[in-house]
Amino acid sequence: MLSHPSPPTPQRLLLSLLLLLCVWNKAACSLGEGREIWQQPKLDPILKDQSFLHGNFPSGFLWGSGTSAFQTEGAWDQEGKGPSIWDHFTRSTDVASDSYTHWEEDVEALEYLGVRSYSFSLSWPRLFPDGNARGQPNPAAVEHYSRLIERLLERKIEPIVTLHHWDLPQVLQERYGGWRNDTLVGLFEEYAAFCFHTFGSRVRYWLTMHNPYLVAVQGYGTGVHAPGETGGPAGSLIVAHNLIRAHAKAWHAYNAHFRPTQKGQVSIVLGSHWVEPQRGQATAANVERCQQSIEAVLGWFANPIFGDGDYPVSLKITHGALLPTFSPEEKLWVQKTADFFALSFGPNNLRLGRSLVQYGQTVTPDLRHLLGWIKLEYGDPRVLLAEGGWFSEASVGKEDTVAIYLMKRFINQVLQAIKFDGVKVFGYSAWSLVDGFEWNNGFTVRRGLFYIDFSQPNRTRTAKTTAQYYRRVVTDNGFPSDETSREIKGRLPCEFHWGIADSTLQVHFYPFSPQFTDPHLYSWNLTGDGSLRPVPGVTVHTRRAQCTDYLAIRGHLRLFASTGASHYRFALNWSLILPQGDLSNVNTEALRYYRCVLTELKKLDLQAVVILYYPTHKAPNLGLPGPLHASGGWLNYSTAEAFQEYAALCYQQLGSWVPYWITINEPNRLVDVYSSGKEMHQAAHNLLLAHTKAWRLYERVYSNQQRALVSLALHADWAEPANPFLDSHMAAAQRFLLFELGRFLDPLLGTRYEEKHSKGKYPQEMTAYLEERARVLGLPGSPLPNFTDAESEELRGALSFIALNHFTTRLVSPYPHRQASFQQKQPPDHGCWTLSDPTWPSSGLGQALVPWGLRKILNWVNQRYGGALPIIVTGSGVDDQAPVEDKLRQHFLRSYLQEALKARQSDGVNLQGFYVWKLQDRGVPQFGLFTSTHHQSKAKASLAAYRQIITQGGFPDDNTTQTCRSSEQHEPCSVCAWMFRNKAMLVFGGCLLITAVMLAALVVFVTQRNQTRSRGRGVNRRIRRRRREGGVPVCSCPPVKCSL
Repeated sequence: MLSHPSPPTPQRLLLSLLLLLCVWNKAACSLGEGREIWQQPKLDPILKDQSFLHGNFPSGFLWGSGTSAFQTEGAWDQEGKGPSIWDHFTRSTDVASDSYTHWEEDVEALEYLGVRSYSFSLSWPRLFPDGNARGQPNPAAVEHYSRLIERLLERKIEPIVTLHHWDLPQVLQERYGGWRNDTLVGLFEEYAAFCFHTFGSRVRYWLTMHNPYLVAVQGYGTGVHAPGETGGPAGSLIVAHNLIRAHAKAWHAYNAHFRPTQKGQVSIVLGSHWVEPQRGQATAANVERCQQSIEAVLGWFANPIFGDGDYPVSLKITHGALLPTFSPEEKLWVQKTADFFALSFGPNNLRLGRSLVQYGQTVTPDLRHLLGWIKLEYGDPRVLLAEGGWFSEASVGKEDTVAIYLMKRFINQVLQAIKFDGVKVFGYSAWSLVDGFEWNNGFTVRRGLFYIDFSQPNRTRTAKTTAQYYRRVVTDNGFPSDETSREIKGRLPCEFHWGIADSTLQVHFYPFSPQFTDPHLYSWNLTGDGSLRPVPGVTVHTRRAQCTDYLAIRGHLRLFASTGASHYRFALNWSLILPQGDLSNVNTEALRYYRCVLTELKKLDLQAVVILYYPTHKAPNLGLPGPLHASGGWLNYSTAEAFQEYAALCYQQLGSWVPYWITINEPNRLVDVYSSGKEMHQAAHNLLLAHTKAWRLYERVYSNQQRALVSLALHADWAEPANPFLDSHMAAAQRFLLFELGRFLDPLLGTRYEEKHSKGKYPQEMTAYLEERARVLGLPGSPLPNFTDAESEELRGALSFIALNHFTTRLVSPYPHRQASFQQKQPPDHGCWTLSDPTWPSSGLGQALVPWGLRKILNWVNQRYGGALPIIVTGSGVDDQAPVEDKLRQHFLRSYLQEALKARQSDGVNLQGFYVWKLQDRGVPQFGLFTSTHHQSKAKASLAAYRQIITQGGFPDDNTTQTCRSSEQHEPCSVCAWMFRNKAMLVFGGCLLITAVMLAALVVFVTQRNQTRSRGRGVNRRIRRRRREGGVPVCSCPPVKCSL
């Protein structure tokens, strides 16, 4: 139809150069600056909207979905269609999604989504079975595509039409060798011109071909795709060269003959992966390797079209003479042959990208950075996401939960690129509309928003949960702000527990100085070797070390007092106090040390929250005394009785200084160490009875005198339904919470919805679920033990407050059967599977920061058990590897305490305390507010943040200090603190002062003595002189009386 353009003349070349210089705008000057993307500061997930951005896309944003002809049309040999290379390669007669027949249902699916565009491809062999566009087209094909386009326009859906999505006519492969032969460049131009002429008046957006990289590499290099040729790098390079030239021919044909009247736009879809440098270190060498990795895929095609008209230098160095060349005329002719940048970002390119990384690079699904690279590298073009999405295993069916979160992540990264980076993205096409044939993966994976049962002839389209989610995003035009995420102002009450939580307190048996405990008397060999030698046979009286002699206690509590917190939670060591598990061997020194800690706390007017049993969750003994663990541990009821005996000892010896007791810390985490469901239930049963025995003992014997409150602390992360569109996920999340919390709290408290007599029993929902599960699995009965009537009576009300340790939120779904079969193990008894949202910010250890989860778990507990008992968050924190400037922990504290304030102030939850985990690191920086002793116990920045919140009592409007009657008592002495920091200088100064005083006294004494002597000598001289002058003999003898 159209002749090939003649080679440009020198005059035309000069004119083209002048036009290019005039047309290029300022943005074009930034070509080739993609390397900067790796040198930019790392995104800070704790900064607002960097992890997930709430906001709207620009008005008129082109939401869409897409398919390709071969994957979905079917009808491979109907109504005159010729075979394609994929028909020949797969030798399949499957009708796939049968979109050729069910195209109207596809349009209905688009209407359900509410999208404004539909990207689909024309089948070259359906339009021209012989591949020759000079001949007559297949009228059935022309009619089919015309009907589809007309219906889309009627529904106000923009058609985005791809000319070639991999399904080359087989006849062209056999006759010419496919894309290895440059004859196809002209044939493609003719085919493109026919399509422009036939459909162009109704189509504004044209895509010449889809992801030519995969055609060149997998079709003609490795043979994984059709036509299955294994020509290696040389074959791929030739094919890529011809594909680029074919695209340019088509663009020039449109530009010259159709653009003036049709006013459409033409581009090519290019795919890519993304890569991060080794260990995130953006050295010059690492950045260059990353740049080369992207150039080897995206730059291979984009640089000639969007760049300087030639291949990247890195490709020339890598491939040398194998790489075809563009003549100077061709460079100008290929350059700028796209009206916008069309990008494909999906699993195919990311898989291939992994084979291109080296030197520790990492392939990541970071769409935002890729879009930023395109902007910097190619002069800020307009961008269409022509393919965005992931895949699910075929067994997932309609409940494609994981795909929801990947879609959420990709789309939000696009929004971030638009809002923060200024990338001009104008559309997003979720891939794909319906399930189809996934190339070399066949039907084993699915990418559709609509599910198709390929075993059913009618090929009914059923919306998956990703379709429901995408529909919501399209309706909202993005991600609207959540009103509950806004900060509120207010204070927590003066009696609120501002706490620090620690694990088992380490006991240091030896005091700092032995001066009062060593009975020997020493002599100092001052003139010899300077050593101290005991004097034989001489002993002195000694005294026991006092609490003030333990510098470890003083130093530890000094750190705690400096936080401004009012309550300190720590644990006793059961196996240290009672090594044999009974009273036959009581470690009185350990008890004495704990007593010293408690008395010193009381002197500082600080409150203690003491845990009796802090499980270690690991071998050898799970924190139990060895003999108890050897006799079965928590699988043996006798351990519960031994725990009561141990609790009695602690109450008796330490109870006078303890206002809050926690019997067992996180029994719901301890049971996870048991291998079978039956053992887990039995251990949980005995742990609950152990707590009850200790609680009842305190109530009977010690409560009237000591008046402490007693509880047990449960690990209480929030369970969010993973898929908000499925009732089964709602039920799974509730069931997860019942197994985690209800199994311990229901027997003690009952629920506000049940009669009083229901206390002392496990949750009814949990009991019914386990009974039904046992029936389905053919088990003899439920593994859940039963309480006797006496035990049920003892359980009722055996709790003084509700203690919860909360750290994160988990997405919960029913346990997938495929996961159980893959791991070849029985699912957990609660039948739940947990996962995380990749858009949530997370710590180095993978803990997701989800502040609103705290508010939700507090409300769940409050609603289920009523507000009669106070709730205390006895542990909450996050790991942060920063040695001092721990920004992640500062964000955690502020955001989680905001949610605590909302729960109390807005929701009426009886929340009375929040304890930060924990005081000090023991090694590398993790959870501590202070670094470890090996790092000089330095205060981290989060300490100041927490202290400010404590001082203000929360988040007041005026940021003023909260005034409470006891505030002066908790306010540390600034003078004392200064004296402690400068104690060495003070001692030295004191010594200097004493020395100066002694020297002054000595000078005075000597002076006065000399003056006295001088006066005495002067008097004697005067007496002797007077006597000599009067002739009186000098006699010093007394007068003697003589007798006759």
